[in-house]
Order: sequence, then C-alpha cells, then structure tokens
Amino acid sequence: TVGPIIHLADNLNEEAMLGWCIDTVGRGLSDQLHSHSCKPTGDDVLFSYSTETGMIASATYDGLCMAHSAPENTDIPFGLIACDEADPAQHFSFDAASAEIRLADDADQCVTVAQTIDDAGPFQSRHLILAACDKLAPAFKQWVIRD
Repeated sequence: TVGPIIHLADNLNEEAMLGWCIDTVGRGLSDQLHSHSCKPTGDDVLFSYSTETGMIASATYDGLCMAHSAPENTDIPFGLIACDEADPAQHFSFDAASAEIRLADDADQCVTVAQTIDDAGPFQSRHLILAACDKLAPAFKQWVIRD
C-alpha cells in the first residue's frame, strides 16, 4: 500500500500476505472502522498517527479521525468521526518499544484485531476491537505506523 498506513506487525494468517491495516468498513467512506487486508490500492486504508496530538487521522478523508466512539459495541467500537482534539475518545498513545496502540485515557486497553477472519470480497477483514493489553498475544496487538 502506498501512503501512510497503520498495520499489524504480524501477517497473522492474512492469506494473500498483504497484512492487516486499519480500514473503513465497506468501500470508501464509512463511519465505522475495522481491520482489512492492506490493499495494494485503496485510499480507505490510509491513516496517520500524530505523536503531538495522539490522534489517528484519515489521510484520505480530510478532517476525520479514529475514535473509540461506540465502547458498548464489542464488534465495531471504533468509528471515523470529525476530528476534535477535545474529545478524549480520539486520543491514543503509541509505545514504539512494545508497538502497542493504547487508549490515551486507559493505558491498560490496547487496539487489537479479533481472532476471527471474515471474507471481504477478494480480501479479508477482522474486527478492530479493544482488549486488555495483558491478555493479548503480541501478534494481535503490535502495530507498525508508516508515514
């Protein structure tokens, strides 16, 4: 994938060896996020992380950021909403040593992918979820941020 992406460090059984990227649900713009095969082309997998703000922003959809916007939804707790630096649900911390993305206001919770793989056309997807960091295998919670 060309452009800024955030992907799992481990291929984690993605059958085309493309890896797992943060992505919008469906084709194009969506207000929900999941993890998807890192498509060779596809602007909906382009995301960047700001160390200054702790926000994860879409590189394609100007002014939209990742948020832990539906904590009660165990399958799709992350959304893509208007960026707001005052919204604590939009702040994350990335620890380069552990390669973990955590909620800024709850460092015990990591952004991770579900164990189940779903078919997504010619690609694959997994739910992008939140879980206790100490209960996760590294392959499910270690991310690479590439600008």
